Amino acid sequence: MEIFGPIPSRRLGRSLGINNIPPKSCSYYCTYCQVGPTENTEIQLRHFYGSEHLVKQVTERVQQLREQGESVDYLSFVPDGEPTLDADLGTTIDQLRPLGIKIAIITNASLIENPQVRETLKKADWLSIKIDSVNPKIWQRVNIPHPSLKLNNILAGILSFASEYEGTLVSETMLIKNRNVDQESAYEIAEFIQRLKPKTAYFLIPTRPPAVSSIRPPDQEELQVFYDIVSKKLPHIEYLTGYEGNLFTSTGNIADDILSITAVHPMREEAIRELLVKHEANWDIMDNLIAAGKIKLTEYQGNKFYLNNSIKSS
Repeated sequence: MEIFGPIPSRRLGRSLGINNIPPKSCSYYCTYCQVGPTENTEIQLRHFYGSEHLVKQVTERVQQLREQGESVDYLSFVPDGEPTLDADLGTTIDQLRPLGIKIAIITNASLIENPQVRETLKKADWLSIKIDSVNPKIWQRVNIPHPSLKLNNILAGILSFASEYEGTLVSETMLIKNRNVDQESAYEIAEFIQRLKPKTAYFLIPTRPPAVSSIRPPDQEELQVFYDIVSKKLPHIEYLTGYEGNLFTSTGNIADDILSITAVHPMREEAIRELLVKHEANWDIMDNLIAAGKIKLTEYQGNKFYLNNSIKSS
C-alpha cells in the first residue's frame, strides 16, 4: 500500500504519508537513510504508480479517517526514495487539492535544476529541502549522490528557487558524528542557510537504524558546539533530536498497516505495542509477520526497531 499513517511528525503534526516512489529509487545513497541503501542512484524522471492510483488511495483513506473522527494536518510526500523523480507528482498534487488538506514535500533538492521539478515543488504548501553539507567532499561522503550531480549547481538552484517559492520553506540538516558537525561545517552550513532564509532551519540526528550501520548521532557536546555556532547566524532553528512519539493510526487491517508504515518508517517496539492495544489486537500479528519473513527486528542506540524486510542494510 502506498499510503501510510497518519503518523506523528515533529514538524507537520498528523501527517498522512504518500509513498509515491517504490524502494529504492533515489538520486542519493544517504548513509543515514532509514529506508536502507540505494543500489543504483538515478536522476531521470519517470512514471511509477501514476496519479490516478495514488489519488484514489489517498481519497479513500481520508474519507475513512474523517468517518472515524481522525484529523490529518498534511498530505506528505515522504516516499521510499526522492519524490521528485516521479513524473506524475505535479498532477497528483493538483488532483489532491479538492480534499482541502495542505500538501508537504520532503526533497533532497538534487533535481532542482530541472524545470519540471521546480514547477512541481512550487505547488507544495510546505517544502523541506535537504542541506547536509555545502562542502563537496563531505556531501559525497554523507549523501553519496548520482555521479552526474554537482553540489554547487544544486546549491545555486536552491537559492534561485527559494526566491520564487511562495509556500513555507524549511531546511533540513542531518547531523552525523565524525561527518558534518565540526566547527568549519557548522559555519559553512549556517552561512548558506542564512542566505536561503527558510522559515525554520531544522537540525536532526539519526534516531532509527541507518542504511550504513556505522552511522552514529553526535554526542551532546558536539551538538552544543554546533548549536552555538549556527544559532548566532540563524534566527529560527529547531533541533529534532528526540523521539516523535507513538501516535500511529490504523485502517483496521493492523498487519497491512504495520507493513506499510515500516516500509518507510521503522517502528519502535513500544509504538507497535500501543497500536495493537489501541485496536484491541495482540502480538500474534507481529509473530506471524516475523515468521513469514515480512518483518525483521533490529536494534539501534539501545532501542528495538521493527523494519519491513524490503529495507536492506549494509
